[in-house]
Amino acid sequence: MAITSEAVAREVTGLLEHAGALRTGHFLLSSGLHSDRYCQCSALFERPDWGGRAASLLRTILPADFRCDVVLSPALGGVLWGYDVARALGGEVRSMFAERGGSPGDRFALRRSFSIAPGQRVLLAEDVVTTGGSILELVPLVRGAGAAVAGFAAVVDRSGGAFSPPDAPFYALASLSFQTFRPEACPMCAAGSRAEKPGSRNLRV
Repeated sequence: MAITSEAVAREVTGLLEHAGALRTGHFLLSSGLHSDRYCQCSALFERPDWGGRAASLLRTILPADFRCDVVLSPALGGVLWGYDVARALGGEVRSMFAERGGSPGDRFALRRSFSIAPGQRVLLAEDVVTTGGSILELVPLVRGAGAAVAGFAAVVDRSGGAFSPPDAPFYALASLSFQTFRPEACPMCAAGSRAEKPGSRNLRV
């Protein structure tokens, strides 16, 4: 279960609505399911002041003694969020991101001279968590470096409470629940609508 607060959730949902990040239509999700709503958090980060505000709100739900050395995000969706979080945490906290290779099935890896040192504490940051698959793929990078996962942080938890990592807390600014359909049972498909595939999952960096 994500750690959040009602006041923060209300403000962040308002920011997402104002930014046009909450979309209505016919969408093919990364899970393969269809939905008539989608959260495109990239719209929030078009305005640095909105992204910065979201990151500052994250600080209010973190424990007073929370400490991390690195904020690590999966490319592409989590990159701007991770940067804003590291900036909000201040001090010497570094922001970095992991990327997949150019072939289907490639795992996330640290490139561009990014490195995590043994003993460091790493906060894993993703803009929207649905199944949690991408952000969980970063855990072996952290532990393989001899570092520790300090927690998980998202703008939006779309998992319906299903994403609940056992070894570190999960902080989310807001939780959103959208109705989903299997493709063969999708009423929008039955009406002749074609699903749009949003997001960046199919892109390679």
